[in-house]
Amino acid sequence: MSDADPSPQDPLIASIRLRGEREARWLRDGEESVARRLAQIGVLGWISVVPMLIGIFVGRWLDRTYQTGIFWTAPLLMLGAAFGCWSAWRWIRNA
Repeated sequence: MSDADPSPQDPLIASIRLRGEREARWLRDGEESVARRLAQIGVLGWISVVPMLIGIFVGRWLDRTYQTGIFWTAPLLMLGAAFGCWSAWRWIRNA
């Protein structure tokens, strides 16, 4: 394949197409309302917080069961935070 004919998997081409699709959607639908933006912020908060809370609850249960202090709570909290941030990043990227 030559340089003049970029592959359809080229990230730059995909990014340009995505930008064009978003601009066409904006022209068709208009600006989103303030309520919709606030709802998106709320969803983003829940997407990032819920995995951390699950990690804390499961970690505390394991720590009580095996009497290990915070041996399970701390790493599961960090794992939940990482998963929550990753989920939020994917949600923003696909929005």
